[in-house]
Amino acid sequence: MDSPRAALEQFLFEVFHKVLRTEERMLSQAQSDLSLREVHLIAEVCQAVDSGRDNRATAIAAAQHITAGTLTSAVSLLERKGYLERRRDSRDRRIVRILPTERGRAANERHARFHRELMEQILSGLPGDEAAAFVQGLKRISAFFSRRDPALS
Repeated sequence: MDSPRAALEQFLFEVFHKVLRTEERMLSQAQSDLSLREVHLIAEVCQAVDSGRDNRATAIAAAQHITAGTLTSAVSLLERKGYLERRRDSRDRRIVRILPTERGRAANERHARFHRELMEQILSGLPGDEAAAFVQGLKRISAFFSRRDPALS
């Protein structure tokens, strides 16, 4: 029988790999012109707008842990594809806001639906105390990554 350490290592490797592959496959079936990185950028813009957070390019780039230049290129491409748009702030014309289009919102909803289904599937089979312990374990994993790469905090 595998040790808990070996079983956990194998599990994490498989789960991270499967989540990314499943997300990519779901995405290619629903929206073949978007990469997973582009969908995550659209999601970041939607979250910023919906929660009233800063949706200027600098804030979006920081949230995505990418450079301003990388963001500019990505937003330009997503504008051409019809998922995002840039708009000057009505009060301060120097400020440019990044906003999702209807098409961007639809892509974000498909992606969010995948995540909701994943969470429902995971939590549906766990009693409350097990779900709480599971979440605590995941928080420790997240903290590990944050300590390794403070930019992810």
